[in-house]
Amino acid sequence: MPHALAGAIIGSQPQPGRVNAGGDGETMRSDLQPERPRLPRVVWAAAWVSFFADFSTELIYGVLPAFYLHTLSLGIVSLGLIEGLAESVVAATKLFSGSLSDRTGRRPRWMLAGYTLSGLAKPALGLASGGLLVGALRVLDRFGKGLRGAPRDALVTDAVRDADHGRMFGVQRAFDHAGALTGGLVAAGLLASGWVDSRTLFLFSAIPGAIAVAIILAFVREPRRQTDDTEREPDGKRASNPPWSVWDAWRTASPGLRRFLLPISIFALGNASDMLLLAIAYERFLAVGYPEPVALGFLPLLWALLHVIRALGSTWGGAQSDHVGRVALVRFGWGVYAVVYVLAAWLAAGGPAWLAWLVFALYGIHTILTEAPEKALVAALSPDAQTRGGAYGLVQFVSGVGMLPATLLASALWMGFGPGVAFLTDALLAGFAAWMLGRIGLERFRPHPPEA
Repeated sequence: MPHALAGAIIGSQPQPGRVNAGGDGETMRSDLQPERPRLPRVVWAAAWVSFFADFSTELIYGVLPAFYLHTLSLGIVSLGLIEGLAESVVAATKLFSGSLSDRTGRRPRWMLAGYTLSGLAKPALGLASGGLLVGALRVLDRFGKGLRGAPRDALVTDAVRDADHGRMFGVQRAFDHAGALTGGLVAAGLLASGWVDSRTLFLFSAIPGAIAVAIILAFVREPRRQTDDTEREPDGKRASNPPWSVWDAWRTASPGLRRFLLPISIFALGNASDMLLLAIAYERFLAVGYPEPVALGFLPLLWALLHVIRALGSTWGGAQSDHVGRVALVRFGWGVYAVVYVLAAWLAAGGPAWLAWLVFALYGIHTILTEAPEKALVAALSPDAQTRGGAYGLVQFVSGVGMLPATLLASALWMGFGPGVAFLTDALLAGFAAWMLGRIGLERFRPHPPEA
């Protein structure tokens, strides 16, 4: 679990002699500091922001399927439409927020706007009574996520050298998942106590959301962006201007980044909303005879298990990607994802209820192997710091926009042929994406080892 807030934010000062790595991976250090430097304090501040934001999000996420299906009496297709649309809004927003943060150089302001919007939308769900209003609030919440994601990733990437990108993103994801774990456990405890219902949980989510905003205001500042020769033309001008649109982002993307978008788009078509996994677990718990309050209480615990594994392993996964091929880790992670959905199909076909716990445990391992390495790979494929926000936005746009058709496809297959067919389709798409990633020649984008 992360250490004390003040010590992490204030005490983790940048070390002398560290120079941000350039596009060729060269790193210079002073003779007085041969070891790997500490991460700068803006990275720790952003990590604590992620901790409290995900605390707020996961306080409510585990109960959303039951809220949709039972409290609001919506169907599985409506659930898929709301969540797929919400995640697609995230993707579309990340593209322009990343590009605009490249142009303005004011990434903390984009983070502040995004975290504030999400912090207002989540507690408002507790006051909503219809599917249309709930859908609008979920879209507003995810719009806030889209505003902050790419600028935050670009901000912390600018603050560290290339050889430490995997480690830095591993720390970010570990704090993110630790916050999610805390939110899930608090939600399960409150529900088990009988003191609150799902609507009250939504209102409680305002507290950690407000803390996240306060940390941005107090500690997050734009780091001094380092430049090198790879970012300028021979006449000294910038190599490129930050993109404004999907086409502009595609046009300015490196050839390697363009190739990476192909397997990402295939994987996105099989990456349906996690709500469907929670929904099948909830239905299976009810089918084997658990009372409704117990089945509902299991959902935050499943989500907490997922984030226990993510929090414990994310730093390791990111650090491993600094020393081994990032592509190999991502491919293996996508293979694990395929196994997850094969097991989910077994659960849907009447498998034992304990399979739900195995499904979410393996899903956590998939995340360890993919989240930080994918972000570090995008950084390696985008050496120009002036367009890096747009690069993150483009990748997140492609992966996120696919969630709407992916979730609608899975929901339609669920209704027409049963959940097992829907989950097996997702598994096949993930396996094909993993195969494709190994065929497009990105293995040469390996991290430069840190100097001893």
